[in-house]
Amino acid sequence: MDITVGETPATLPTPRAHVLRATLTLFKGCRDVEVHLFRAQWPPQEASAYDWDKLIAPATDPETTDPRLSQTFLLEAFTESERDQLIAYLQEHYQERINSVESHALEFPLPAGIVPLSAVQSSGERGFIRFEKIPHYNLPFIVHGFYDLSRHNAAS
Repeated sequence: MDITVGETPATLPTPRAHVLRATLTLFKGCRDVEVHLFRAQWPPQEASAYDWDKLIAPATDPETTDPRLSQTFLLEAFTESERDQLIAYLQEHYQERINSVESHALEFPLPAGIVPLSAVQSSGERGFIRFEKIPHYNLPFIVHGFYDLSRHNAAS
């Protein structure tokens, strides 16, 4: 498993700034499936703890842009510690099934209106891996992974 962790900027406006993507060797009959990992739950009070004006750029069209989307997108990101725990978990349990894991820090301020992964609708080819349903899942936070099989070729 190749692991690439981008450099964390010296100053971040929030520790919750890391996003991860894993490439699965084979998943649902497709090779090299990208899975975007995200936090699926957080305490309600966490959302009120941030200075959103410093984290999200003003909307170019406030009439049609919902800043709560970008807030949720940020709440789905991981802290550095969570990122490291998640990578260690993937290494321990999926070493042979994951080609690579990539992580990088978000750039701030975030654009207003980013659609969070949790808002994407499941379909026949798009869906979510719910890690907390796996018997050996032991992380102290809930992780989901979004995949879109329409972007990948079937394995031959």
